[in-house]
Amino acid sequence: MKLHHQIYGSGSPLIILHGLFGTLENWGSQIKTLAESYQVIAVDLRNHGRSPHTDVMDYNAMANDVIELLDDLSLTDVNIMGHSMGGKVAMQIALNHPERLRKLIIVDISPVVYQAHHDDVFKGLFSIDLNHIKSRTEADHTLAEQVSDPSVRAFLLKNLYRDEHKIFNWRMNLPTLAQTYANLSQAPHGVPFTGETLFIKGANSDYILPDHRELILGLFPLATYKLIEGAGHWPHAEKPSIFTKLVLNFLQPQ
Repeated sequence: MKLHHQIYGSGSPLIILHGLFGTLENWGSQIKTLAESYQVIAVDLRNHGRSPHTDVMDYNAMANDVIELLDDLSLTDVNIMGHSMGGKVAMQIALNHPERLRKLIIVDISPVVYQAHHDDVFKGLFSIDLNHIKSRTEADHTLAEQVSDPSVRAFLLKNLYRDEHKIFNWRMNLPTLAQTYANLSQAPHGVPFTGETLFIKGANSDYILPDHRELILGLFPLATYKLIEGAGHWPHAEKPSIFTKLVLNFLQPQ
């Protein structure tokens, strides 16, 4: 599994992992800023973006993909930051391969099992007839029947592109994501990671809850926690300057 990735800047390496239905492009503004201080390696996870498609989709496999990328780049120890699904991948890497990490940043996700909550998204995406739609606007109108939030629709439709035959297609492997969704709801597991870890939560998001504290500290005993007011599940996009400051303060040696 050779993951598509892009490298920016120089210095200590920082791996960035996106969430479900996302791509490395979701981190655009953060990449630009963080690359002033670090070598940022932004990654498309399997079945997302421009990375290969496969029928296997679980956190151990995705963690192994990133380790393979580190090996290919001859990187022995790195900082890793992951959002949502990418945060679970980052946690699994830390639990499986603690020797490869310097510091770990988890953005708005906990190491817990989540109830299915993307049914409307999948229904909306599958309702788009890729063979007959003529524009993104038409796709957006169809998706709006299931997904009311225009910002979420815009995020999802970033996956839409025209292939060499000028037919719309998805960059993500939508059928496999739907079939393996139960795997993506699961919690990472393994031997506790005793390295420095930062959890960043959007105050308006319910992905990290007080009830998760014991589980978090059980797996990440040195975890610290920062809250970004006025942000939801995408704090890096909603409050970029505050988010960047938190990341740099955590990563830079004291």
